[in-house]
This record gives sequence, C-alpha cells and structure tokens, in this order.
Amino acid sequence: MRKQPMHRAALAVTVLALACSSAAAEDFGRSGKLLLTGGVSQLEGAAGGGLTPWAVIGGYGTEDQIGANAFYTRVTVDDYHLDAAGVMVGIRDRVELSLARHRFDTEAVGAALGLGQGFDFEQDILGVKVKLAGDAVLEQDRWLPQIALGIQHKRNRQGDIVRAVGARSDEGTDVYLSATKLYLAQSLLLNATLRYTRANQIGLLGFGGDRRSGASLQFEGSAAWLLNRHLAIGAEYRSKPDNLGIAREDDWWDAFIAWAPNKHVSLTLAYADLGNIVIADDQRGVYLSLQLGF
Repeated sequence: MRKQPMHRAALAVTVLALACSSAAAEDFGRSGKLLLTGGVSQLEGAAGGGLTPWAVIGGYGTEDQIGANAFYTRVTVDDYHLDAAGVMVGIRDRVELSLARHRFDTEAVGAALGLGQGFDFEQDILGVKVKLAGDAVLEQDRWLPQIALGIQHKRNRQGDIVRAVGARSDEGTDVYLSATKLYLAQSLLLNATLRYTRANQIGLLGFGGDRRSGASLQFEGSAAWLLNRHLAIGAEYRSKPDNLGIAREDDWWDAFIAWAPNKHVSLTLAYADLGNIVIADDQRGVYLSLQLGF
C-alpha cells in the first residue's frame, strides 16, 4: 500500500511529459532561452548543476511554452557507482515537475558488509519546483536573482536494510530554496541553495539516524563560467548532514564541464569528490550525464 502514492505520482509525471512532448518540440525553434542557462539535470532530477538545484526552471520553454527533458547520469568512484535516470517537465517557465530513480551499487563493499557482492540501494525521487521571483537571465538591470522553492520527496526501496544500519525511516522530504543569477557581461552564473533535509547520502541510506533524527539546514553552491554559447565550466559544493554513527558522511564537491551543441542535447563531465561513504574513505571519480530535450 505504501508504494501507491509514488507510483501514481510517477505515472502522472510520465503522462504529462508525453502529453507535452509534441508542444515542446514545436516550440523549441522559437524558444527565447539561451543555451545552458536552464542548467542541466541535477542528480535528483531538478534543473541545475550536477550536485545542486538552481532556481531556473528546466527545459527551454519560455512563459508561453512547455518543455521537457530526459536524463541519464553515471557516477563512478573508487568503490561504488551510482546510476540515475529521470524526466523533467517545465511549465511556462514557472513550475517544474521531475521524477528520478537511483540505483547505488555497493560493489565489493556490499560483500564486506554482509549484504552481498554488488548489493543495490534504490530510491525514487519526486520533485516540484516553483519560481517565486526574479529572472536569472532577462533582468540584467536588477540585483534581484531568480528565486525558487523546491520539494523532493524520496522513498528508499531497501527500508529494512537502512533501518538496520540506524536510519529512522525509508522516506523523507527535502525542502530547498535556491537563488540564481546570470551576469551576462561577465558570462558568470552564480547559485546558492539552502536545503532542509534529514537524508543520509541524499537518501540512499535512508533518513535520520542514531546520531541525529531530525532535519538540518544545509548549504549548496554553484558557479559556472560560460566560455561560449555552447560550453561552460564550473564547480559545485554541497554540505550534507551526518546522522548515522555507522557511516560518517562528508560534504561533496565537483568541477565540471558542460557542452550543449543545441537545445536538444547536453553532456556534462565532472570530477567528483564524495569523501567517506559508509566504510570507504576518499571516494573520488567521474560524473557523466546526458540530457535530451524533446
């Protein structure tokens, strides 16, 4: 019974994406948004950088249009790898809906923990983002950034396992507030996000723990420099709660390059440092993400 709300929400987002696809494709040619200014697909499905959401609404649809994206991301570090895939719908540059699925492969660490070689943790993430004020790109004569409020509801599919390691729940909801500003004269984009969360390793190890059961406020930041209209480089930082006694949790950061040959496709490559994950220290590696617009 617990799975029905997520399944119904997933079906609703998928149907909406399919229903909007023809309109999005028709409007692509006359979209007023600049390449890369809508961000790429963030790990949990929202528009933004790879690690953190931005205040922008996903897709290239303007206030009279609807856009949609699909993405696939692989993060490979020393002892683990993560696959993430999902869809995102941007409605009239005001509301964004997203759905993502994570599969975290523990590889040899799973065997060391008694879970089995290559044991997978999986979670579903349903996201909603609403633009509250400002325009990150068009309002160059104002200091006010674009501001958006977002929610990401997460459900871990290995509830018994995450509770066994100390998590309080297999479900949780992150609430975040993002502010994003593009300085066109300097080709510089800056973003700051405050996230209220109790997720352990973004939810892959459940929510809350034996050290801290409640939610805490975390900071996330991004900076991107647009080298030209097709190419951007930048860096991100994401602070994270440390709720579990069995698994110290470090902050994350990355350095990325994003390439968008057109408004239908973008590719992001990053070096990511995820710190300690469960019993494995210094988890560093490659982040690769493909986004398709339709």
